[in-house]
Amino acid sequence: MFTPIAVRVAATLHIADHIAGGAHTRAELARRTGAEEGALGRLLRFLACRDVFSEDEPGVYGLTDTSRLLLDTHPSRMRHWLDLEGASGRIDLAACGGLLHAVRTGEPGYESVFGTPFWDDLAAHPELTDSFNAQMAAVQGRLAPEVAAAHPWHEAGTIADIGGGTGALLEAVLGTAPDARGVLVDLPGTVEGGGERFAAAGLGDRTEIVGRSFFDPLPAGSDICLLSQILHDWDDKESVAVLARCAESLAPGGRVVVVERVIAEDEGRRLNTEYDLRMLVFNKGRERTVEEFTALAAQAGLRPAGTTRLPSHHWLLFWERA
Repeated sequence: MFTPIAVRVAATLHIADHIAGGAHTRAELARRTGAEEGALGRLLRFLACRDVFSEDEPGVYGLTDTSRLLLDTHPSRMRHWLDLEGASGRIDLAACGGLLHAVRTGEPGYESVFGTPFWDDLAAHPELTDSFNAQMAAVQGRLAPEVAAAHPWHEAGTIADIGGGTGALLEAVLGTAPDARGVLVDLPGTVEGGGERFAAAGLGDRTEIVGRSFFDPLPAGSDICLLSQILHDWDDKESVAVLARCAESLAPGGRVVVVERVIAEDEGRRLNTEYDLRMLVFNKGRERTVEEFTALAAQAGLRPAGTTRLPSHHWLLFWERA
């Protein structure tokens, strides 16, 4: 039972990076991490017995194939997801301590563990906000090529990425639509990073950045309102409110395009049901079936206009005004 949390503690302390940087002894690792030497040695001995690290002689540690996954530079970003002091780590700690509360009450478990709602916690701790934004950018960066290849985005004149973070997805989509303009909408503290991204990609002259909540009126006149992995963060009432804002902002003939995991009878069901519990704990959100998404859209004045499955068990859901 201790292996998952022990690995996360090692990830939080950057143990793999310190070993890669030349610190191999228990004493040196303790010095670099600020940990108590005896306690750290017990942790490392435990993990070495499970081949997370190697221990060729007592108190001297090296990397294995497993611990190389924990390097800060590894493309999987595994260390960032496991970091107990980052946003994802806090969500998982809330799951450990707050799932019982969430199941009993239907309310988020995060607040029962940390004493404040998730979004308020991020707002009060800039380092958590930075962690969350970086993780979401990484997720969108992995998803972006699939989304960009799955639809003829070049047919749209203006594409608004609502809740698009620092613009990783919008950058990829605009790369397939050289005549389209993009609008990136997210909270002011998040969206600022989009300017540098678009400038570096040569998209500065055809992108606009708007610091605004998606619960407020959105910039009008978009041919496509793109919502990627937004609705699963919220309960039904709030999701309908976001969709209604998108619907009212569309140009004539425009569409809302939602990118989400979908609970379906396929090979992705196991993973998606895991994410469903994660959403319940952190903000009373949820993963949904196509039918559940369609019902939300109908409440927002939208009707189905097609679906596209992506290889990563995400779907594109297309809606137009009813």
